[in-house]
Amino acid sequence: MDYDFVPMPRRKPLKWPNGKRLALILTTNLEYWDKVQESDRPYYPGGPGIVGGNLPGNVYDNPNFTWREYGQRVGVWRMFDVFDAEDVPSSCTINAKIAEERPEIVEAALDRGFEIVAHNYVQDELLTDYMFDEAAERAVIRRTLDTYEKVVGEKAKGWLSSSLRSTLNTIDILADEGLIFVTDLLNDDQPYLVKTRSGRPMVSIPYTSEVNDFSFLRQGLTVDTGFQMFKEQFDWLYAEGAKSGRIMNIGLHPHVIGQPFRIRALRDFIRYAKTFDGVWFASREEIAEWYLQNHASHIDPTP
Repeated sequence: MDYDFVPMPRRKPLKWPNGKRLALILTTNLEYWDKVQESDRPYYPGGPGIVGGNLPGNVYDNPNFTWREYGQRVGVWRMFDVFDAEDVPSSCTINAKIAEERPEIVEAALDRGFEIVAHNYVQDELLTDYMFDEAAERAVIRRTLDTYEKVVGEKAKGWLSSSLRSTLNTIDILADEGLIFVTDLLNDDQPYLVKTRSGRPMVSIPYTSEVNDFSFLRQGLTVDTGFQMFKEQFDWLYAEGAKSGRIMNIGLHPHVIGQPFRIRALRDFIRYAKTFDGVWFASREEIAEWYLQNHASHIDPTP
């Protein structure tokens, strides 16, 4: 995995289709966690807990498991109601096990025409566990993609690693498997091409760990300060987009933003964003396919 360092001043203006200024991605992370693991190592759930303290993987953590399951039983449906009422799409990431264990959720996203992005096999397994075993990492990715194709009915085009913990081999493996975009890289507000060993093109479409509903937990945000975080990000990027297009992603988790006392921040932000011309409620696949055809007009190709 390799990419050129091209700082913003060295790029040509990015011109989104139809004169859009800002590609806005509302990412709903549809994730499944195992109750227990066959391990006495500390359990890694891939996000903050509601009750502190790390139990070993083979010990059931009831408050944290059932808190996260609230997102599957209640929170995600509240989010889908908001998306329906406001008539906007979401880009949904799924790990393979939620498709196996909670298929109703994936079916509801597909029924709405929402984009589905592959998101590892299970949330508490990290690809970095296989940093020094590429064959094992490839097996996890392939197993995930096989389940994705079975459930979604087509091959995956993009990938988000659990907790964004990819290895130096991940993007090369994804390119070998025919994917065209990756969401693990946090280092930009625009898409760019990533080089791969095979020479197959891969587009980076950035995720964010900051404009994320986990900030409600980590920073003690309220519904109003959470909305303000979304708005501040939007306003600045929208202004910059007048000269060169930008991407804004919001990372959302049904057990967090789907709580009744937080959901208004999402609804009010969507309503705010819709008052602006030039906002593209985009899927990552749309961005990636467009960028593969237009990248040379943005960043000069290198040999």
